[in-house]
Amino acid sequence: MAHAIRVHKYGGPEVLQWDEVEVGTPGQGQVKLKHHAIGVNFIDVYLRTGLYPQPSFPFAPGMEGAGEVTAVGPGVTDLKVGDRVAYAGAAGSYSTERLIPADKVVKIPDGIDYKTAAGMMLQGMTVRYLLRKTYKVGPGTTLLMHAAAGGIGLIACQWAKHLGATLIGTAGTDEKCKLALAHGATHCINYSKEKFVDRVKEITGGKGCDVVYDSIGKDTFPASLDCLKPLGLFVTFGNASGPIEAFNAGILAAKGSLYMTRPTLNTYTAARADLVETANDLFDVVKKGAVKIAVNHTYPLKDAGQAHRDLEGRKTTGSIVLLP
Repeated sequence: MAHAIRVHKYGGPEVLQWDEVEVGTPGQGQVKLKHHAIGVNFIDVYLRTGLYPQPSFPFAPGMEGAGEVTAVGPGVTDLKVGDRVAYAGAAGSYSTERLIPADKVVKIPDGIDYKTAAGMMLQGMTVRYLLRKTYKVGPGTTLLMHAAAGGIGLIACQWAKHLGATLIGTAGTDEKCKLALAHGATHCINYSKEKFVDRVKEITGGKGCDVVYDSIGKDTFPASLDCLKPLGLFVTFGNASGPIEAFNAGILAAKGSLYMTRPTLNTYTAARADLVETANDLFDVVKKGAVKIAVNHTYPLKDAGQAHRDLEGRKTTGSIVLLP
């Protein structure tokens, strides 16, 4: 019998229940997957608490996983039983088995194991669109990355270095700063000891950054805007400290005719061709060794609640993976 961690009502980590579930057979355009590893991300917390409301209860959280295809539905031509696949963006990954649309999964290349794949799909593809599409980062780019020692942050540090950019990171402890620097950050600011705006101005000689990537939200806004050069781009892609409340757009004018965007991975990978291109670009930098995926924490799937407690308590670095 298959099992899943499901939410029957919004709340804290204690609402994550270990349920027996019926999976069934794949329908038109679907495949059945047996999970080998499941990624944990902050969006899972937003699903659990109701910040991102779900259409019905109970539901299984989790947006990414890796496993093998055990059955193929009608109309699926490019996948077969036994294929190793991974995905991000299809809710319901906290399960031993699941059905999923075939066009949402990509084949895992040889040389990348399930745990690595599950720990990098959401975060790695997020970094890919942030650095290659939302703003084209390259030599000469100076960027600020908040939460530089988190899962997305550590991948971004490495990828930005690979692209020849100057990455200024922020983190809350000296240990986390050391980690970011070890992964390729050019500078790292411990925001519990220093004002990050002042340090950014110092590091950039008063010029500011081309782009700021902010997954923190309320606590770092609007200070993040003060780190940008005129016409700079503010990218808000998460809200670990709470959402940015309504603000007056005139602030963008006052601080230098700034641009602001709120991108999501779903939009950047909505077309099958874009999903495949994004995933292959990620697999490529990982296989080359330019980006190493740090799966620093693993938990049994049953203990998803503890994984959430540690994530929300900022006790984790790098990627977190649940093992069925």
